[in-house]
Amino acid sequence: MVREGERVAIFNSIHRVMKAEKLLKGQGMVILLIPAPRDLHADCGLAIRYASADAVAVESSLREADLEPEEIHEKTAVGYSRLP
Repeated sequence: MVREGERVAIFNSIHRVMKAEKLLKGQGMVILLIPAPRDLHADCGLAIRYASADAVAVESSLREADLEPEEIHEKTAVGYSRLP
């Protein structure tokens, strides 16, 4: 379950999402590998959930490792908002 204010990173392959999970957990970041929410399209069926407060750290780590997600969404009161 994704709570309001949390972010969901969608990847284009199971390999990339698993590699991203290993990287982020190895750095001590609080993330969770989850089934991709039905409202969001994910080729691999999995996503990484994290708090918006951790967004800068999570997203910069992924960028530095060349593991940027295909899409990032933030849960709002009315659904998901895709972030640029």
